[in-house]
Amino acid sequence: DSKARNEFVNEVLETIELDEIRDSLVGIPGVNGLSTEQRKRLTIAVELVSNPSIIFMDEPTSGLDARAAAIVMRAVKNVADTGRTVVCTIHQPSIDIFEAFDELMLMKRGGELIYAGPVGHHSCEVIQYFQAIPGVPRIKDNYNPSTWMLEVTSTSMEVQLGADFAQLYRESSMCKDKDMVVKRLSVPVPGTTDLHFATRFPQKFREQFKACLWKQCLSYWRTPSYNLVRFVFITLSCIFFGALFWQQGNINHINDQQSLFTILGCMYGITLFAGINNCQSVMPFISMERSVVYRERFAGMYSPWAYSFAQVAMEIPYVLMQVVLFMLIAYPMIGYAWTAAKFFWFMYTMFCTLLCFVYMGMVVVSFTPNIQFASVLSSMFYTLQNLMSGFIVPAPQIPRWWIWFYYVSPMSWALRVLFTTQFGDYDDRMIDVFGETKSVPAFMKDYFGFRRDLLPLAAVILAAFPILLAVLFGYNISKLNFQRR
Repeated sequence: DSKARNEFVNEVLETIELDEIRDSLVGIPGVNGLSTEQRKRLTIAVELVSNPSIIFMDEPTSGLDARAAAIVMRAVKNVADTGRTVVCTIHQPSIDIFEAFDELMLMKRGGELIYAGPVGHHSCEVIQYFQAIPGVPRIKDNYNPSTWMLEVTSTSMEVQLGADFAQLYRESSMCKDKDMVVKRLSVPVPGTTDLHFATRFPQKFREQFKACLWKQCLSYWRTPSYNLVRFVFITLSCIFFGALFWQQGNINHINDQQSLFTILGCMYGITLFAGINNCQSVMPFISMERSVVYRERFAGMYSPWAYSFAQVAMEIPYVLMQVVLFMLIAYPMIGYAWTAAKFFWFMYTMFCTLLCFVYMGMVVVSFTPNIQFASVLSSMFYTLQNLMSGFIVPAPQIPRWWIWFYYVSPMSWALRVLFTTQFGDYDDRMIDVFGETKSVPAFMKDYFGFRRDLLPLAAVILAAFPILLAVLFGYNISKLNFQRR
């Protein structure tokens, strides 16, 4: 139950000596938050939460000074004292760290085993074993046993002594005794069966999703540098566009093609700029999150699909808040029509479009190795979205070999819905366009190729884009791995 889980978490925090900083933010390495050794202890604690019987650690003291390394190894020793087996790789340990271990496995170059046995009090077992080999010099007083051991088992020492330490170990009684133990333990007990797990993960997908959603909720709340930036940007953009295009969206102010192009350009500009900002803002956040996801995915904590769905779901309320800000500030300032249908059509289109750009940024990061590459690739997408949106180059004028990108561009469908819902029903509004007199809907049909009867199809396609990108993000997270360790 939840009470038992909380008690176990508290026990782990005390074991790893993190209980005094339990409410601290992890932060960004080298920038803020926990120190390096605290992060290493936190990593150990995260693995302990699943209550494993064996823990493998690869150089837990690397990159630490003597004091920090001693603190980490004290935490490791506390873990071993709970009855768990801890297997560590250690390079050039200090005396205190070396003697903290109960057993030692020493390999020479090439991976051959030259010692596997107890360390002993003050390393007496290791020292006794190697000093028993003829010709091996005795250890000096107050000398680091690990340093001495590496020196006397070096390749040059083997040549000098004319001995093969790996062969000597294989012929020792220590090795033979261990081989017998291995053979005995390798025979299954009568009546036992092979270990089998009914499911890959300890929790059902729904529970994984809930846990990931809760984690992402906290992560978003604790990252104002990401969310605050886009809220400030959309607010300032709305004020700027609203002041620049004050009441230009009123149909009574549209008399010719220039006034129509002005207000259509306003729609196009604010949608594209807000979308690009969302895409750019989310990429560093996802790039930083991805390294954590790799570690937790490999540890079997949750399915990558559970994380992906939680991540895309977490964006929905924040994007919705952006759209609400736009509808409260820019929409009335620009003077768009105050009818329920047009208001909600505009809101729906902005929501789908901004969500699409956010998911596009997530997808770009998910299939690129680093944020630099993702930024360059996203710039190419911005250019194509800009050129193929149907505003700079209308659809009837786009060459055949490029028209396919117009139809797969979210911006083209967004502009289709925005233009037709706002101005596509003013059949009685006549304007002068290029020396002719046409109604506003007729001009948009002839010039842009926008037809009001295709509005339901456009609305469905507009909703399909973020769904498709969300699924693609989940697929990339589950299948691709750019971690180099």
